[in-house]
Formats: sequence, structure tokens, C-alpha cells
Amino acid sequence: QVQLVQSGGGLVQPGESLTLSCAASGSIFRIYLWDWYRQAPGKQREWIAQIDTGDSTYYADSVKGRFTITRDNAKNTVYLQMPSLKPEDTAVYYCSLSGLPGRYWGQGTQVTVSS
Repeated sequence: QVQLVQSGGGLVQPGESLTLSCAASGSIFRIYLWDWYRQAPGKQREWIAQIDTGDSTYYADSVKGRFTITRDNAKNTVYLQMPSLKPEDTAVYYCSLSGLPGRYWGQGTQVTVSS
């Protein structure tokens, strides 16, 4: 059984930074893609970042140039660096792993940006 455990969320002021992490454990034979999503109150879940096996990265326009996704293959962990946070970044953030034997989701972590 594969489990994703997220950490790193919290309450910060505008302009401050957070780094989210998501660690996978269990019977993972291969990881193809890591994704980050977020869901703001009253809105649909939004895809925001992806990193593939070649470490190519892709971002939604809403976070491009601000957020950075990285992965540590030895630790089966993905990170999301979020500098210069804005109130509109407030959301529950979810990580997702696509690989063998399937696709899995983290439990979600709250990020609140407020003065």
C-alpha cells in the first residue's frame, strides 16, 4: 500500500515563504510524475505544478515564476517552494504521485496567507 504524507503548511503573512513536502512510502515500483494541486474555499481543485522523471517542470500561470517544484528521488519526496506568498494563494494544497502501481494523493495541507 502506498501512502503520501504531506507537511509544511501553515499561517503566514503576505510576502512570506513556505515550503511544502510530500513523502511517499510503501510498495512503489516507479514514480513517473509528481503534481501539486490546490483548492481554495468555494473553488474547484486547481493543478499548479508538475515534475517528471527527467526533472522537467511545468506550472500553471497562477504560480509560474513564483513557485518551484523539486523532487528527491532517493527519498521519494517532492517539494513545493512558495516564496512571496499572496492572500490569493490561500488554499488546501495536495500532492499527487503517478507511477507504478497507480496514482495516489496526499492528505492535503492548509496554507493560509493573511495579515
